[in-house]
Amino acid sequence: MSRIKNAFANKAKIAYLTAGDGGGVEQSAAYFLALVQGGVNLLEVGIPYSDPVADGPVIQAAMERALAVNTTVESSLEIVAKIRAESEVAMILFTYYNPIQDDLAGFLTRAKQAGADGVLIVDLPYEESANYRYHCRYLGLAPINVIAPSTGKARMKTVLTGLDQGFVYYACQKGTTGTRDGLPADLPAQIAAIREASQLPVAVGFGVANSAMVEQILALADGCVVGSYLVKQLEKKIKPEELTALTKDLYHVA
Repeated sequence: MSRIKNAFANKAKIAYLTAGDGGGVEQSAAYFLALVQGGVNLLEVGIPYSDPVADGPVIQAAMERALAVNTTVESSLEIVAKIRAESEVAMILFTYYNPIQDDLAGFLTRAKQAGADGVLIVDLPYEESANYRYHCRYLGLAPINVIAPSTGKARMKTVLTGLDQGFVYYACQKGTTGTRDGLPADLPAQIAAIREASQLPVAVGFGVANSAMVEQILALADGCVVGSYLVKQLEKKIKPEELTALTKDLYHVA
């Protein structure tokens, strides 16, 4: 069983942080491993980029902090390798296309060598992704696809047909990333529509801000993604052991 499949075997608890946020390679790896200690079984490792158009102020600030300590694509992969040396947790890389486009095949190869299990390129349209999808299949990386509230059923089928690796990421809120006060009323219907279009597990993210929302999502979907809420904790300079305790509370881990 692949690491991603293993994560979804009993509900995937997914957490995002920006690589390099918190003080560079060593400290960033420590924060990711603290999430694993807190019960997270799938990590999203964000590669910092100067113009993250899909992200709200919290993750934008994290990317600025990471770039300020000279975090690059290569040092982000170094963080992945450090995590992999300590853990068999599933890992996907969350990136924009600009930082990797000049050497896409080389980046994907190095990502696989570092220990990544999948890649999510947030701003790469399906119509321009054939080369990316080809290299992912060749290397054994899962290409993670994002579905939005505005994605119609026909478009879902186009984007998801034929995919047999990874999972579907449903970004359940309109707009950019960031914590919200609640979940949209149409969430059950949207998850059902995705299930009609794909046999892959469905993870829900965007706006998840507390343990009650996590519980609601995991009752409906196969996984839950928490990002901005956790990134905020690094902005407060939380210690890794404190992040572990907070994560256990968030995901109801004993």
